[in-house]
Amino acid sequence: MKPAEKLWTKNFILLALSNLFLFFGLEMLLPTLPLFADEKGGSGSQIGMMLGIFTFSAVVSRLLIGIGLKHFGKRKLLLIGVTICLIGMACYYAANSISALLALRVVHGFGFGIATALYGTLVSDAIPAERRGEGMGYFAMGNAVSFSIGPMLGLWLLDQYDYAGLFGAGVVFLAITLVLTLLVRQKGAQSVEIAAAEAAAAAELHAAGAKLSPWAEIIEPKVLVPSMLGSLVGFAFGGMLSFVTLFTKDIGITQTGYFFLVVAISEVLIRFISGPLFDRKGPFWVLFPTAILCMIGCVLLYYTDSMAMLLLAGVFYGAGFGAMFPALQAWVINLVQPERRGVATATYYNFFDIGIGLGSILLGVVVTATSYTTMFLLSGILYVIYLAVYFIYLSRQRARAQG
Repeated sequence: MKPAEKLWTKNFILLALSNLFLFFGLEMLLPTLPLFADEKGGSGSQIGMMLGIFTFSAVVSRLLIGIGLKHFGKRKLLLIGVTICLIGMACYYAANSISALLALRVVHGFGFGIATALYGTLVSDAIPAERRGEGMGYFAMGNAVSFSIGPMLGLWLLDQYDYAGLFGAGVVFLAITLVLTLLVRQKGAQSVEIAAAEAAAAAELHAAGAKLSPWAEIIEPKVLVPSMLGSLVGFAFGGMLSFVTLFTKDIGITQTGYFFLVVAISEVLIRFISGPLFDRKGPFWVLFPTAILCMIGCVLLYYTDSMAMLLLAGVFYGAGFGAMFPALQAWVINLVQPERRGVATATYYNFFDIGIGLGSILLGVVVTATSYTTMFLLSGILYVIYLAVYFIYLSRQRARAQG
């Protein structure tokens, strides 16, 4: 029996740590930047725009990934994305108006969109194919850790050192991200295989006189189904992220931070199981049960009237979302050739982010018209739609294989 290829290589560790610090720089701003904007005279709608304009900018930047890869290559384009994030973070403290702050959110979002797509692409190159589900799960733990610690760290820094300390720490995190990324080297047998595959594919296209359509430069058609599923997940996640704090305040629960902590712990723990399961059994054995877990989490939020129920909802939702997100990403990578991983990853992240943006807005309308609990129940129904789309896809794949 052939021994499993090494997962914890120098490149993998560097990319995982870089991604962790990149997300720290983002998550610490989630609860603090609205306060900064309020001090600069921002209205409620302008403060609300900060998340939307950041997401939109990230989506636009990822649409240009295919063009950027042609001109710069993966590693150099990643360094450009991280540098843009660093510049945006360094300029926040100097913003003297809400319009300047919104402009910097565009800059930061543009760099963040490039960086997240390229980290996902480079780490997929560093992970052995037979351990991709496991590797992507461990890699995405950085998102969960930063999600649980980042907001609390941001509030602590603001309390201890004011905004200068907050943004200064953000600059330090992104500087560490840049240094770690500079240390990444694409060497070794696996990189040679990737380079050879890319060269062979390019030669084949050239020999056939083939030309990619303009759409193929910004969207990878082969990953539309997992990306659509990611969009539904993002839609539900956007509603939860935006309104769970207001919901708990409304029912008299003040320590909402524990909910996010439990979600993050569940996300981390489930990946020790879900990643290897994905590699051994395939996407279905992760994507189906995790949708059920997320549904249970949403239903528990609907019935929540105590801290114990809130934390139980966090356990189920964190386990479901924590396994589902990297499994979808690993599936995306498995569907394409190495030379298309950059565009494929960008497509997936864009669909997910668009889902978050639409979820925040449209589920907010639901909250206004009905209640927080109705919104959580509707979020659970989104996972029913997710399963319907997935089963339709599976039945068509099965019919195609038999025909």
